[in-house]
Amino acid sequence: MGLLVGFLVLIIIVLIANIKIVPQAHAYIVERLGAFHASWGVGLHFKVPVVEKVVKKVSLKEQVVDFPPQPVITKDNVTMQIDTVVYFQITDPRLYTYGVELPMSAIENLTATTLRNIIGDMELDESLTSRDVINTKMRAILDEATDPWGIKINRVELKNIIPPAGIREAMEKQMKAERERRESILRAEGEKKSAVLVAEGKKESRILEAEAEKQSQILKAEAEKEAAIRIAEGEAQAIREVQKATAEGLKMLNEASPSDAVLAIKGMEAFAKAADGKATKIIVPSELQGLAGLATSIKEIVTDNDNK
Repeated sequence: MGLLVGFLVLIIIVLIANIKIVPQAHAYIVERLGAFHASWGVGLHFKVPVVEKVVKKVSLKEQVVDFPPQPVITKDNVTMQIDTVVYFQITDPRLYTYGVELPMSAIENLTATTLRNIIGDMELDESLTSRDVINTKMRAILDEATDPWGIKINRVELKNIIPPAGIREAMEKQMKAERERRESILRAEGEKKSAVLVAEGKKESRILEAEAEKQSQILKAEAEKEAAIRIAEGEAQAIREVQKATAEGLKMLNEASPSDAVLAIKGMEAFAKAADGKATKIIVPSELQGLAGLATSIKEIVTDNDNK
């Protein structure tokens, strides 16, 4: 009885020991009698004792491998140290288990040889400035090469590119010279812009002065024009007043019905005003000459009477 109980307990322990739970993002490779049997996914599984065996537990998460620096020779015979970082993911646990021995070592060696091939076709300056190109080429080559191993290469990054000490010193000197050149260019451009701004300021100042002088001349001319117009209007107004006074005088004379003698005397006065003491010769109409003689005779008679 005790032997039976012990046997049952042993069976229960064996059964419990052969119950396998596969966690998330993992896969178990199971062999039956030495041959591949199944790839267990997430969940509860039972393994047949002795007959079946879990030979590999595979992580399906994306993994990162940082490989040590590798010596690489460029096209212009410069030896550099370059270390790479590879991001990969296992897509087929069966191929990953049976496809290649030591997959990480295989990826490392494949990365080194691929990097040497790509850098060997580039010169130093090109390799230092073409990281994206190198990363893209390496990812494509590695992804194609590792596909039979059930591995997908997601990204490849060049972590460090370390040129020789002499090259680094030369590059530092070149960078220093380049910075000094840029500084000189920026200083010269600043001085140029400053001179241009000063010249433009002087030009604008002259233009404004010319515009001000022009406006001043225009205003002066307009003022003189307005003054001349006002003077002309004043003279015209004076002429109109004189003509009006003359017309009114003539009207009054016409209304008074003056005699021929009065008209003759007025004509003589008009001739006297016309001469104004400046004329050397005045032509008097015959009618006025007779009246002038009559006026002289009258003046003599009046003078004789006064003497008597």
